Amino acid sequence: MITFNDILVLLPEFYLVAAACLLLLLDAFMKPEQRGWLHWISIMVLLVAAYMVIAGQPDVTVTAFGDMFVRDQTSEILKVFALLCTVLVFIYARPYLLDRKQYVGEFYTLMIFATIGVMLLVSAGNLVMIYLGLELLTLSSYALVALNRDSPLSSEAAIKYFVLGALSSGMLLYGMSMVYGATGTLDLAQLHGAVPHSAMPHLLVFGLIFMLVGIAFKLGAAPFHMWIPDVYQGASTPVTTFIASTSKLAAFGMAWRLLETGLGDLSQHWQLMLAAIAVLSMAIGNLVAIVQSNLKRMLAYSTISHMGYLLMGLASAGPEGYASAMFYAVSYALMSTVAFGVILALARAGFECEEIADLKGLNQRSPWFAALMALAMFSLAGVPPLFGFYAKYLVLQAAIDAHLLWLAITGAVFAIIGLYYYLHVVKVMYFDKPVEGGADQASTDTSLRVVLSLNALALLVLGVYWGPLLGWCRRSFGLG
Repeated sequence: MITFNDILVLLPEFYLVAAACLLLLLDAFMKPEQRGWLHWISIMVLLVAAYMVIAGQPDVTVTAFGDMFVRDQTSEILKVFALLCTVLVFIYARPYLLDRKQYVGEFYTLMIFATIGVMLLVSAGNLVMIYLGLELLTLSSYALVALNRDSPLSSEAAIKYFVLGALSSGMLLYGMSMVYGATGTLDLAQLHGAVPHSAMPHLLVFGLIFMLVGIAFKLGAAPFHMWIPDVYQGASTPVTTFIASTSKLAAFGMAWRLLETGLGDLSQHWQLMLAAIAVLSMAIGNLVAIVQSNLKRMLAYSTISHMGYLLMGLASAGPEGYASAMFYAVSYALMSTVAFGVILALARAGFECEEIADLKGLNQRSPWFAALMALAMFSLAGVPPLFGFYAKYLVLQAAIDAHLLWLAITGAVFAIIGLYYYLHVVKVMYFDKPVEGGADQASTDTSLRVVLSLNALALLVLGVYWGPLLGWCRRSFGLG
């Protein structure tokens, strides 16, 4: 039976569903010249949802719908930053969409439905809820990638994303069915208690392997990373920004719910599997990124390497590791929004600013945006005192504390290798001569310039004053 308490626990999600449906109706009856209101209404909808998540968060963990939905501090942090990143995407995307005549209501409603999927996924207390949230997120993402119907590259990327996404979802579902067959329950809390007493431990491990494949695909970790470069390059830059930021927060939430909440007693099996995937991701991501000339593909391989560091925190299999991995997921989401935000600010009709060569001499043409991109590159590289440095330090420390010294050393080595391609972008902006047809002018949209500047400066501020955010992450895993 559905109770009033169930509705209160899911109030932010119910609110977003109602708001998204209302936006669909508004879009249907709005005149083209009124569509600008849809942009600001969508932003307000997400900001109100973020306020509802924070203001309505109970002091203790609560559940709804027969423990299918869990509302705790871990889900609160992920939801707040997922909503914030989506707001940033909306603000950065507006000039881009206007220039290309893609300023349509479907962009906003699909983004909001995808964000609802994220919120359901990170609060899942049941395998069915995990799959429901995941499919809502991915189906909306497929449509967003294909939103530019006039671009063959976007259509190709959407088909690749759909086919590989369907394959990984099938593997995840197959793994869940094996785990259900071995334990007889879909509830994650009951699953955690049933794992040590299962009469079929080999079936459990078999299901775990398939579930890890699904998790690695959603994170974009090697060797299940094949979709990342093509989708990042083929999708319109606003959609790429969303996939690079908000979707990664969801993937971390899914990984933690499945591996710790549900299968924590199998950590002796999945810990080394995650460590191996982490090493492979750092190796492939950093080495292949070096030879890329397309900026979005370079950032795609950068994402693969960063997911390796995030998995390093998860592989630590303890509260400290989980807190560091969440901190890393949040830091990466904010860093990637800056990098792609600068690309969006420099793009214009007929010029996508997708090649590294397009940034040649940017400091001479637009010194402020060159500085913002440099902040993003240095932070992604883990240069102190920026946000990305402390995030890397935390996951390396967690790996050492978990007696995975070899993994921490591997991560440190690849962090040094990764410096090359980030510094190459900075070198192109500051030391190369401008070229004809490059990024010679930046967007004049005031909201984009102000918010992007704040977003980039936050990387410096959070690199110095990281304590409150880290404390929030640590408290969500029961640490002081």
